[in-house]
Amino acid sequence: MVHEKPVRNFRSIFLSDIHLGTKGCQAELLLDFIRHHEAQTWYLVGDIIDTWRLRRRWYWPQSHNDVVQKFLRKARKGADVILIPGNHDEPLRQYCGTHFGGVQVQREVIHIAADGRRFLVVHGDEFDGVIRYAKWLAILGDYGYRALLSLNTSFNRWRRRFGFGYWSLSAFIKVKVKNALHYIDDYENALSEEARRRNVDGVICGHIHKAEIRKIGNMLYLNDGDWVESATALVEHMDGRFELIHWA
Repeated sequence: MVHEKPVRNFRSIFLSDIHLGTKGCQAELLLDFIRHHEAQTWYLVGDIIDTWRLRRRWYWPQSHNDVVQKFLRKARKGADVILIPGNHDEPLRQYCGTHFGGVQVQREVIHIAADGRRFLVVHGDEFDGVIRYAKWLAILGDYGYRALLSLNTSFNRWRRRFGFGYWSLSAFIKVKVKNALHYIDDYENALSEEARRRNVDGVICGHIHKAEIRKIGNMLYLNDGDWVESATALVEHMDGRFELIHWA
């Protein structure tokens, strides 16, 4: 007899870098996660839809449409759903201050946790030196990254065929590259410095596809990860504690 997993309830759930519109998007895993989790507030912290990829080639299977419908349904049922556009869904930034079907679009948010701590919530691309100063280089790098994600998809199809679970080849390769580690460290420090400048207790972001909770000085840095490599979400418990959930 198969027992369905219980639905877990949280105060807030933070998701980013879903990249709907790409073959690397783990939409089925995300739909499974959404089915098993509820929250008073859902934060969609950028790169939810990959307009860079969709401009080059249209790809939109039913599962990607189902993800959008899930969030619209949550908004209709009374949950707060807040979308903070990232660099891959940058066209949505012109709609900040408005809403789509109850989904609020904001450039950034100050989230007040249950224990009173204040967190700056941003996608994070504006603190990425490559995006900020050499956007053409980021776009060029995106082609190589998509090729790696395509390899990742084929690799995991092979693993499933032989009864193995999901494992992110692309995440493994990226973290093993020395320059990537320097880049991640610079990014995390830049976000933490901005939180310090804003006089808040920490920052919640996405963008670099590396889930993390750690103290940097007296700032708490929280990155909710992504849904193309690691299938991770950041959740806030009812008492204000934060936790990373690795759904893969």
